[in-house]
Amino acid sequence: MSKPAAHPAAAPRLRLRITTTAESIVRSGHPWLFADSIHESNRPGETGELAVIFDRKDKFLAIGLYDADSPIRVRVLHVGKPETIDAAWWQARLTQTLARRAGLFDATTTGYRLIHGESDGWPGLVLDKYDSTLVLKLYTAAWLPRLAEILAVLKENVAGERMVLRLSRNIQAAAEKQFQLRDGQVLFGVPPEGPVIFSENGVRFEAEVLRGQKTGFFLDQRENRQEVGLLASGKRVLNAFSFSGGFSVYAARGGATNVTDLDISAHALESAKRNFALNQNFPAVAACRHETVQADAFEWIEKAPAKFDLVVLDPPSLAKRAVEREGAIRAYERVNGLGIKLLAREGILVAGSCSAHVPAAEFFDAVRRAAVKSGRKFFELKTKLHPPDHPAGFKEAEYLKVIYLKFST
Repeated sequence: MSKPAAHPAAAPRLRLRITTTAESIVRSGHPWLFADSIHESNRPGETGELAVIFDRKDKFLAIGLYDADSPIRVRVLHVGKPETIDAAWWQARLTQTLARRAGLFDATTTGYRLIHGESDGWPGLVLDKYDSTLVLKLYTAAWLPRLAEILAVLKENVAGERMVLRLSRNIQAAAEKQFQLRDGQVLFGVPPEGPVIFSENGVRFEAEVLRGQKTGFFLDQRENRQEVGLLASGKRVLNAFSFSGGFSVYAARGGATNVTDLDISAHALESAKRNFALNQNFPAVAACRHETVQADAFEWIEKAPAKFDLVVLDPPSLAKRAVEREGAIRAYERVNGLGIKLLAREGILVAGSCSAHVPAAEFFDAVRRAAVKSGRKFFELKTKLHPPDHPAGFKEAEYLKVIYLKFST
């Protein structure tokens, strides 16, 4: 296990001065300080050390984790009066974070997010719980030298039989070379023999915590899966970009007559089949006809001959960068227009986006434009954003949005 970053005793604390614009942004609570906002540093910084940011009057402004190799040079931990970042500070921060989840879930839900990065005051760090398995995902190398001290606080305060470490691709090479840490490594406990099984509103799912996308499952769509289940009774359902069939199992439990999972990944579709098998104890799931189709969802939707009563379109992010925003908006309008064509009379479209670079208002408008262009009468049932265990505390954190439209012709 790695040790906290150590610096020579003679090395002074890293002190930064930043631009006037950046000073206002940091003071407002934004958790990122970019490299080009730093105009003065007392010495070169090392990844993982604490950097103190001073304002133009040479007074303490903020403190954060320094990342020498990232455009986001400092991940801000605290703004305001000076504080000492030690074990007691981390303990207090974790207590506050866990308190925000108190009462959110009952015993029928054993999969949820415990720490949601910047919006919980842990910039670049996520902690998910899948029953008795914890998954810690790091998005910045700044946490790597501090993993031991953070792990000690987590082990003391969060119950779990094991913890799996997941690393974003951009830090995997540095993690292995400098700290002998690997994506999918088990930090404590016995490694799982296969996917971990957890429950969500009584529905059972598997999570591929060692190698799956994100931390093994898309926990952020929990509320929308529940909504789809409530809308699915007696309906033929298409779940496009289905991944492991989360929306589909809820639809089946809600009384759907048949469900089609559509995804380009054979691996994901096999997982969807297993998730259906896990829930055969529900008579409605056992009675539902489940079909899987391996194909490019965009191409299949355009040529599909079948009609559906409920279509779920929740593609992967279509805008990885800000410059892709306009193209993504056009793509959302197009794919949802195609989805609308598949809807039978009285059909319902559930359209989702996880593209942070596409604002909710622009995404919703794109789907509405597609509905208007269809020439069909429709009304809006609702829109939904982030669930409470995935708070969005600043603009760049706002990625999830879903809109529900019902067509009457």
